[in-house]
Amino acid sequence: MVTALIELAASADYRDRADAGRALAVFAEAPEARDPLRRLVLDNGDTFVTLTTAEALLRRQDTAGFTIVAEALTSADPQQTTYIHDAATTVFQLFASDRDQALEACDALVHDTSPHVRQGAAELREMLTHIDPILHPHDPT
Repeated sequence: MVTALIELAASADYRDRADAGRALAVFAEAPEARDPLRRLVLDNGDTFVTLTTAEALLRRQDTAGFTIVAEALTSADPQQTTYIHDAATTVFQLFASDRDQALEACDALVHDTSPHVRQGAAELREMLTHIDPILHPHDPT
C-alpha cells in the first residue's frame, strides 16, 4: 500500500499528489513514507497539495505527523509556509485542548536530535501560539 501511494505521490496531476498526501499521512510513522510526505508538504507544483498533506499530518496529532511538518518548515518557501500555517489553523482552531497538546508535542520536539526538527518544531510552535481556538475548557472561577 505504501509503495503504491509513494508512486501516486510522483504523479504529474496535483489531485493525485493531494490524494497521495492524505492517504500516505496514515503511514507517517513508516520510514519509507517520511521523505515522500515531506516532498508533498513542499510540493512545488500546487499549494493544494501542500495544504492537504500538511492538514492530514497535523490531524494525526502525534509525533510522526508533527515531525514531518516541522522538517518541511525548515525548507519551505514563504508561500508554502503560509499554506502550512493555514493547515495548522484549520486543524487547531476549534479546541484549545487540541492546540495545547500540539504545543506540548512541539515543546518535546525542540529537543530532537535533528537540528531541522528542532528548528521546524520551534516554527510550528510559534504558528500554534497565534491560533486562538473557538472552544476553551470551562473555567469555573
